[in-house]
Amino acid sequence: MSVTSTGNGLLDILNAVSELSKTDVLVGVPHGEARTDGDGMTNAAIGYLLETGSPAMNLPPRPHLIPGIEEVQDLIAEKLTWAVDAALTGNTKRMYFYLESAGMKATMNVKRFINAGDFAPLAPLTIKGRKARGRKSEKPLVDTAQYRNSHTYVVMRGEEEIKRA
Repeated sequence: MSVTSTGNGLLDILNAVSELSKTDVLVGVPHGEARTDGDGMTNAAIGYLLETGSPAMNLPPRPHLIPGIEEVQDLIAEKLTWAVDAALTGNTKRMYFYLESAGMKATMNVKRFINAGDFAPLAPLTIKGRKARGRKSEKPLVDTAQYRNSHTYVVMRGEEEIKRA
C-alpha cells in the first residue's frame, strides 16, 4: 500500500503553527490612546491607576481588567484551543478567527464588568464634581464612558499589529 499527499499538507501545518507561536492577543487599553478632555493622561495610564489604585492620589484600587478576563477565562481558553486546532490543520485564516474571537470575548466581558461595577464608592468630592458637570452617575469607572470604550483587543505577530478591534 502506498500513501500519497496532495497540496502542501505538512508545510501548511508547520507554517500555521509557526505563525501561531509568534502571535499574541492583547486585551486592555492600548498605550497612547488619545483622550478628548485634554488632561494629558492616556487611557492606558488612567487604567493602570484605576486597576491598582494610588495612595498618593487617594484613589482606591478598582480591579476590573484582570477580574473581567478571569470571569470568562474558560470560554477564552476554549477559543484559544480551537485556534491551535485550526493551526494544526494548516488553516491560518480560521486560526486568526478564533484568536480574534477570544480577544472579543475578553474585551466585551471587561466592559460588562465595568458597567456592573461593584467597586469602592466614589469620594463625595468626586460626586460633587460630576454633578457640577451635569453627570448623574455616581458609579466608579463610568463618567464619560471614554475609558470603558477604549478597551479593545489587539492581535500582534511579534512587533507587527495584525488586527485592532
